[in-house]
Amino acid sequence: MKINFKELIKSIIIPLGLGLIVGLITNASSDYKIMNMPSFAPPAILFPIVWTILYILMGISSYIVKSKSNGYTQTEALNIYKIQLILNLLWSFIFFTFKMYLLSLIWIIILVISVIIMIKKFYQISKVSAYLQIPYLLWLLFATLLNFSIYVLN
Repeated sequence: MKINFKELIKSIIIPLGLGLIVGLITNASSDYKIMNMPSFAPPAILFPIVWTILYILMGISSYIVKSKSNGYTQTEALNIYKIQLILNLLWSFIFFTFKMYLLSLIWIIILVISVIIMIKKFYQISKVSAYLQIPYLLWLLFATLLNFSIYVLN
């Protein structure tokens, strides 16, 4: 497969840039420090590091799917990718800006389901693109547990 570096960089910058903008707007780390947290909660500094890696993997994965000529399945997979990305970004506002911990818990469960669907669609096009999404899914499952715990404690 010939790599189109311009498209690859664009595919990486989209989730990375959107995540950065949302992070700056919601200023998530300041609220995180004042919440009642479960004992397994990671330090706030870990989140931007993990999300940077995950957004890069998401971008690479979406690039692989975009670069495959697969017709309807490809379009459907990329639409699900866009939907889950929007769900992901909106979660930060629900959780950090509006402090609606129960709604954010429901929202993240919907996000997890959409990511599972996306991974299945990506797998039909490229196994590698699906596998690159596994760390994201695992992090979301951990984040769901963390969100639930914060809901209970706050």
